[in-house]
Amino acid sequence: MDADRINALLPQTQCTRCGYPDCASYARAIAAGEAGINQCPPGGAEGVARLAALTGLPVTPLSAEHGEEGPLRLAVIDEDWCIGCTLCIKACPVDAVIGTNKHLHTVIEADCTGCELCIPVCPVDCISLVPAHPEPAPTGWAAWSPQQADEARARYERRTVRLQRAKVEHEQKMLAKAEHKLAHLEEESRLTDPVVLDQKRAAIEAALARARARRQGNPGGSAPGSGG
Repeated sequence: MDADRINALLPQTQCTRCGYPDCASYARAIAAGEAGINQCPPGGAEGVARLAALTGLPVTPLSAEHGEEGPLRLAVIDEDWCIGCTLCIKACPVDAVIGTNKHLHTVIEADCTGCELCIPVCPVDCISLVPAHPEPAPTGWAAWSPQQADEARARYERRTVRLQRAKVEHEQKMLAKAEHKLAHLEEESRLTDPVVLDQKRAAIEAALARARARRQGNPGGSAPGSGG
């Protein structure tokens, strides 16, 4: 099964309710036969039917373990209580929250997917959910359009690229800082005992080896050939 085609049928809320970190991961799990097609509450029964038609798998009821189908609800921040902590900005998977540290944050209504991931991280409980549509509110795929899903996926992918780039840049900066410190340890350190300096040097070298190993794709952090 084609994971990309499966992902294209998901609502792209990136809510993690399916049990996976994002819609693309869930799509890959379905393609690999590791997840059912009924684990996406935002997609609802219509979503299950669409996935069944694509994959050839039987239509099954939405998994109660993963949640219930419901109307789309949007996040709203109470201006009187927001402390500008930026935690909701970091939690939003589609960059629908804007603001800066210690200043009021705002949700861009048109971009909010109703994922609810901003709710638990708010330390002052100033975020609530409001219906996106008047009653009787549509649910599942009836609550939004394929265009909205495509736009949400694009925002999520842009955010993912930006965060990965920032992580790489931070690691490069820290690596350069450590290398500089190692090269100028005796001049810049307050330590004078040769034994202590050697211990400090060994610690920095070990940290650099782990950082370089991570950059080379060794998640264990051990330098190649170290035996560790």
